[in-house]
Amino acid sequence: MTLHSAKIGQPVSRIDGLAKVTGQARYAAEPHPAGMLYGFIVNSPIARGRIETIRDEAARAVPGVVEIMTHLNRPHSALFEKSYMDGLGVPGSPYRPLHDAEISFNGQPVAVVLAETFEAAREAAMLLEVDYERWPHNADFEASLHQKYMPSKTRSNYVPPKSRGNAAEAYALSPIKIEGRYHLAPEHHNPMEMHATTVIAEDDGTFTVWDKTQGPQAVQAYLTSALSLSKDQVRVRNPYVGGAFGSGLRAQHNVFLAALGAKMLKRSVRITLTRQQMFTHVFRPEAVMNIALGAQPDGTLQSMIVDGVTDTSRFEHNMENLVIWGLINYKCPNATADYKVAPRDTYTSSDMRAPGAATGVNLFEMAVDEMAYACNMDPLAFRLHNYSDIDAMHDMPLTSKALKEAMHEGAERFGWYNRPIAPKSMRDGKELIGWGMATGIWDAMFSPTSARATLIADGRLHIATAASDIGTGTYTILAQTASEAFGIPIEMIDIELGDSTLPECPTEGGSWTAASAGAAVWLACQSLREKLFKTLGKSGNISAWLTAGLSNNTTVLQDGFLQDKDADENLRLSLSEALSLTGQDRLEVEETAKPGLRGTISQMRKARFTHSAVFCEVRVDEELGIVRVTRLVNAVAAGRIMNPKTAASQVRGAMVMATGMALHEESLMDERVGRFMNHNFAEYHIPAHADIPDMDVLFVEEKDREVSPLGVKGVGEIGMCGTAAAIANAIFHATGQRHRSLPITPGN
Repeated sequence: MTLHSAKIGQPVSRIDGLAKVTGQARYAAEPHPAGMLYGFIVNSPIARGRIETIRDEAARAVPGVVEIMTHLNRPHSALFEKSYMDGLGVPGSPYRPLHDAEISFNGQPVAVVLAETFEAAREAAMLLEVDYERWPHNADFEASLHQKYMPSKTRSNYVPPKSRGNAAEAYALSPIKIEGRYHLAPEHHNPMEMHATTVIAEDDGTFTVWDKTQGPQAVQAYLTSALSLSKDQVRVRNPYVGGAFGSGLRAQHNVFLAALGAKMLKRSVRITLTRQQMFTHVFRPEAVMNIALGAQPDGTLQSMIVDGVTDTSRFEHNMENLVIWGLINYKCPNATADYKVAPRDTYTSSDMRAPGAATGVNLFEMAVDEMAYACNMDPLAFRLHNYSDIDAMHDMPLTSKALKEAMHEGAERFGWYNRPIAPKSMRDGKELIGWGMATGIWDAMFSPTSARATLIADGRLHIATAASDIGTGTYTILAQTASEAFGIPIEMIDIELGDSTLPECPTEGGSWTAASAGAAVWLACQSLREKLFKTLGKSGNISAWLTAGLSNNTTVLQDGFLQDKDADENLRLSLSEALSLTGQDRLEVEETAKPGLRGTISQMRKARFTHSAVFCEVRVDEELGIVRVTRLVNAVAAGRIMNPKTAASQVRGAMVMATGMALHEESLMDERVGRFMNHNFAEYHIPAHADIPDMDVLFVEEKDREVSPLGVKGVGEIGMCGTAAAIANAIFHATGQRHRSLPITPGN
């Protein structure tokens, strides 16, 4: 049968946009059940030690206070550490809120005040007095490097990089060498919606949990395990999420504490973190990479040596794919890498948009730029000269790689070929002008996902999956997929997401949701369409022309109508009429998508990546050292683009974050107390509108029949990979001064 309602690939505006701008969209802190209590968390002011005494008399005397929950009076929760492991699976010993008197990080919750109003809870929290036994601690990243380690295989899910050749010997023999220490400061998550949870205690003893999360089913699994509840006692909802970027991958302590309070008092409870409390957890790890590159005079890479370290807590081993990207992306006969983690007395560092790659790609691409200049080559020409058509680290073919096309198309759009190679060669008055570029790479991942498609009596199509839309446009692209797969206008489609009771979908992250959930919706809609035709064919009460159309395969489902493709278009049935002829009030199908359409995969094992080429122009005030980013062009090769409008928006958003990484964002630690001190928007600078130029995003045509069932790779993370490096490289071209630490600020 021929489809005529193709919607994938069109720049459709967000179907959830109206609900968001009119306030109809409900977020985690917005349900208001009767009798709800407000919780306010009291945080530890010390980094390591033990609670000695808690004096709560003054706090309990505040009008409206119902209870103060601490490790001394909390209700029962699971005893063993493994019960607190969340879906992200960070190895080590997971943090157990209010488990005992021991303090492991500054900002650790030591109590939760539960009151009739938020104001009463906050006032009482300020009156709570806690005495601590203080233990020695270390929050200094440089000091922690002396304790860096690689966890044993039994305590780590990390796969070490694969070396090739003899990198040390090749480096020693290389006529041209560069070597440097590259550093990234820690960055904190600052989504618009802070972490919040509303737990509704239902009359039947169950709990409906509204949580700011990227995976409702993961939170459900965590709560049932940690609180010794059954799966049917906990329903988790997150239909709308106000940005997450990795901060909602793990079940955070607010959801546990709100659920614990609701269980204790058998009342509904809401806990919303303040902006300051957001700085006690969820941050990109601080990182250092020692990189040494060796090359021949013609620019041919001979050796790559990469040694990386990121920080983690002392109780968990958060590890990232930090050092692999250059080894994968560049042709070089001798390459090796090593990676370790360094423990600090802080909360565990966390995933943040393009974890590992956002750090590793950007720092490595800054080193590549250095090597290009050492070889007296144009940075673009150097990358093309060392281009690899395969995954060079694993010596593995790729499903596709259009990075070369991205570099050429991006350079053409930017005007790169008019660039003088010498630093400090372009000026406009007192401003120095620089042009820089970098490449990006990110995994193209796919996770088994289920979706349900239901045709209901009024002819509308209902699509359901537990996927989360964290602002990426998932509602819209799934509606487009259903429109094309089923043959129905997008206006007749309803999408339901963000509910643990819906068909299984992994936690949103890693840019895999478009490919994974999209494939599941496609399969479900295809199966539902087939079921509709089969059911109609068996009904016996359909008109003669339609029966003939079904039997000779000339009936099509187009724009929500069944009709013979060769007959008068007036002879057609609406979906509601067609469904009524079957004698049923609904038809429903659920399907699960796996790698490869219906689970088929290529006979040859191949690597799967998204690629990009980023070009940047900066202007630097020579007297003040102030940097302005004035142009950004990002050419992305990401397979099939489901919606160029929302996809470009995702890349632009990532480029804004990468601009923050390059020039603004830096969490500053006071090692004496172990706390990040610039915990507000006055002192933690994120890019504002004036800091961001017009950003030109273009998508390179890349057909890939193997990467995923729909040929989709995902675009949420790739905009982070290479953008900060392009900015840093442009600053070098403008000033002739090489910066190896991000962010680059006046005076550093």
